[in-house]
Amino acid sequence: MQLHNFNSGPAILPKEVLDQAAAAIHNFNNTGLSILEIGHRTSHFVAVVEEAKQIVKRFMDIGDEYEVLFLQGGATMQFMQVPMNLLDENGLAAICDNGVWGNKAVKEAKLFGPVEVVSDSSDKKHTYLNKELELPQGTTYLHITTNNTVEGTQWHQYPQVNVPLIGDMSSDIFCRPTDFKKFDLIYAGAQKNMGAAGVTMVVIKKSLLGKVNRKIPAILDYQKHIEAGSLLNTPPVFSIYVSLLTLRWIEKEGGLVEMEKRNQEKATLLYNTIEAHPLFNCPIAKEDRSIMNAVFFLNDASKENEFLDLCKKSGMIGVKGYRTVGGIRVSMYNAMPLSSVQAFCDLMNHFS
Repeated sequence: MQLHNFNSGPAILPKEVLDQAAAAIHNFNNTGLSILEIGHRTSHFVAVVEEAKQIVKRFMDIGDEYEVLFLQGGATMQFMQVPMNLLDENGLAAICDNGVWGNKAVKEAKLFGPVEVVSDSSDKKHTYLNKELELPQGTTYLHITTNNTVEGTQWHQYPQVNVPLIGDMSSDIFCRPTDFKKFDLIYAGAQKNMGAAGVTMVVIKKSLLGKVNRKIPAILDYQKHIEAGSLLNTPPVFSIYVSLLTLRWIEKEGGLVEMEKRNQEKATLLYNTIEAHPLFNCPIAKEDRSIMNAVFFLNDASKENEFLDLCKKSGMIGVKGYRTVGGIRVSMYNAMPLSSVQAFCDLMNHFS
């Protein structure tokens, strides 16, 4: 039976990336050493980091005013590392709370300075994005979660603001062409759309740094990581290498334009299938629906377990909704083939 991996993260990777990563575990670039064994300061691995940085800069069309870092700790660490480096008691963090991850960002930022929630969609269970933003005077930066993995919403146009814009792009990084220059800092855990768990990419405009008065521990100081070229301490070597392989794959397949074309096709197919059957219901505002994570429900909740059992028997992996939301969640990242989404839609048609 063929398996279809709809997990929200860690998520599906391209088969050729898996094959290349597996081969490198035994012999990395004909060195006779495993990628798991090479020194992180050797020319072999420095070349990996530098190539990954250059591909990221090509995708984002950014220059040397930005630095690309590969760090540990996941997006969860960035919830506190961003305000630790950027926010103090003399400023204010404006944050969009549009779901689980935005709410976590709010809580962590409050440890370092004043916070104002400028977008809150909890009144409708985060089924839409409140785009009417009013930034208080003295705002240091605006933080948004560009794609809400749990709730199934996505910013399709970013806020136009006159303060630095911070983006948590963990679940939609490189899913489409984007004006990345609108952002002063972007972070993304790799495990959803850009590689394996264990590494987080941070892209930061260097002029943003050095403006807070607090002492920052070296391991949490962006400037220290920039000075060390992401090698301040032993980085997650294998995860960075898998990210490089994934970035190469995206570029080889046609880049972000091609990724968007494929992702739109998959999302359109699934959302149209949901709407074709009275059995299913997607409460997410149409203009805010994510092309990465589709969240929907059965109108008759008593049939949900039966549907999930059928999914399991049919090789549909990871489609049960997040524990606080429930329902069904289908994640359709870059590596997800259209054929898997078609197979899931066929199953929905059969169940209906």
